[in-house]
Amino acid sequence: MAINKESQVFTLVFTVVMVVVVATVLSLTALGLKEPQDENMKQETMQSILASIQVKKERSEAGGVFTDYVKNRYILNSKGEVVSTVSGPVQGKSTPEKDAFNIDVKKQFRDKTLAEADKVYPLFECEKDGNTYYVIPLVGTGLWGPIWGYIALEDDMNTVFGATFDHKTETPGLGAEINQGWFQEPFVGEKIFDDNGEFVSIKVMKGGAPEGDQHGVDAITGGTITSNGVTNMLKNTLEVYVPYFKKNSDIASI
Repeated sequence: MAINKESQVFTLVFTVVMVVVVATVLSLTALGLKEPQDENMKQETMQSILASIQVKKERSEAGGVFTDYVKNRYILNSKGEVVSTVSGPVQGKSTPEKDAFNIDVKKQFRDKTLAEADKVYPLFECEKDGNTYYVIPLVGTGLWGPIWGYIALEDDMNTVFGATFDHKTETPGLGAEINQGWFQEPFVGEKIFDDNGEFVSIKVMKGGAPEGDQHGVDAITGGTITSNGVTNMLKNTLEVYVPYFKKNSDIASI
């Protein structure tokens, strides 16, 4: 029997078949790309963590030297207690609760349905040139979207050794400058606790930080909202680590 290609039934069936075929092809393509995409994200995270301790590596090189510098990966609970310690190669995402590297930091800070007691936070203990550093992931919001980064503290858990920041959609030439060295370098040597051992974080200050201020850096001219986003990101993220810092350093005795 001849098929009437002009009929509505044929058009409907043809449309349904094409939709199914295209959807199948797209799904298979996405599955095929997922593994290399995940690997790229993994290497990029490693690269950023290493950059915060001033180890500059290409993304493709980061995985090969990551464990040379990152000695322990801790998972902390909301009380600042270590609930998991992992070293060596990064474990798979099938067991994220066992490896701090795989924790979705954004979820811990932004998921309103997540109870405080159920939140966990990653902390990376690194060694470089015989010195110990602690790297904390940062998440926040800029003018147009998410911003993020990593900050490395010296073994006093107070003094900044290095910092990296990045963004998705901040304004070029203004807020987007948070990922530039000239903005990140002034954080080195700043402190997150004051002389009385109180957590004060670090402020990105419009008009410039006062001479000798150990808790402030210059804001980006014309990028006030993004600069404020960095300030809030530092305070909100670092604050949850304060219990751990005070338990494991001399800060509490200042």
